Amino acid sequence: MFVNCHCSRCRKSSGASFTTNAVVAPDAFRWTRGQDQTARFDLPSARSFATAFCRTCSSPLPHFTRSGRQVIIPGGSFDDDPGVTASLHECWSSRAPWYRHGADLPTDEDAP
Repeated sequence: MFVNCHCSRCRKSSGASFTTNAVVAPDAFRWTRGQDQTARFDLPSARSFATAFCRTCSSPLPHFTRSGRQVIIPGGSFDDDPGVTASLHECWSSRAPWYRHGADLPTDEDAP
């Protein structure tokens, strides 16, 4: 699965209007390097919410769910095209009130 999650926890942890995550089975994931630089935070008040990040650069990193049945891979952590696109806007009813679906927004190729 590759999903955009609009829940308030994902918004807070990313600082953005939603997160995009790949959700894979543990046997479909392996670290190639950098696992020793991973820090993890499990939100104590949540049944299953966690984040992981690099201790060196603070980039979001993959992490196993508490149950160990899935691996959450932040979409922005892929170096190359993963070959899939998001197939679901998860927690849509929780989206930020200021979020505007991107299809109708103007585009700009350069940063200001």
